[in-house]
Amino acid sequence: MVTWPGDPLVQVQPRRRIALGDACNVSELSFGSHTGTHVDPPYHFVEAGIRLDRLPLEILVGEAWVLECGSSQDIGAADLERGVPAGTQRLLVKTTNSALWQSGARQFTPQFAALTLDAARWITQHGVRLLGVDYLSVERPGSKDHPVHHALLDSGVIIVEGLDLSPLHSGWYNLVCLPLKVTDGDGAPARVIAIGPKTKHGGAEDTERS
Repeated sequence: MVTWPGDPLVQVQPRRRIALGDACNVSELSFGSHTGTHVDPPYHFVEAGIRLDRLPLEILVGEAWVLECGSSQDIGAADLERGVPAGTQRLLVKTTNSALWQSGARQFTPQFAALTLDAARWITQHGVRLLGVDYLSVERPGSKDHPVHHALLDSGVIIVEGLDLSPLHSGWYNLVCLPLKVTDGDGAPARVIAIGPKTKHGGAEDTERS
């Protein structure tokens, strides 16, 4: 699978196999804490920030707004201002990145759509508590200071990266984001589902699952 440059590769090694005479099948899994769909707690970039196992479930589970950003490669504050309803606490930003997952691309793509610093500041100023994006980072590689990560994590915003949002459209969904509960973790892979779309804000939802 695609991993961030320099991060550990994913390895799945068989350790016990019934076919070889063992009583059961057991595998050894090896991967970095920011592999695939994963959660960044503030501790990822902030030494005194909240760690993964202390993240409140009420932020990770609940109503989320999906924003489709079209073909733009730089998601700025103006995009959010136009497309995010007031009071949104969980925001999933769908970009052209989602097509990369559908294409089956196995190589890292450095020119992915990402947030600008003014978008990150808009998020912190408008009460968003969780941000999900559809590639392996909220910002492109190359910055030593990681300003977008710091703007979000310094303010306590939880980041979910590596989502495949291709089946979703703009609207409200019920989000369930459950990272592996790693003690004092700086991040962890997560199983994330969006249930919906909801027929209206706070209303009933249909049975589509993505």
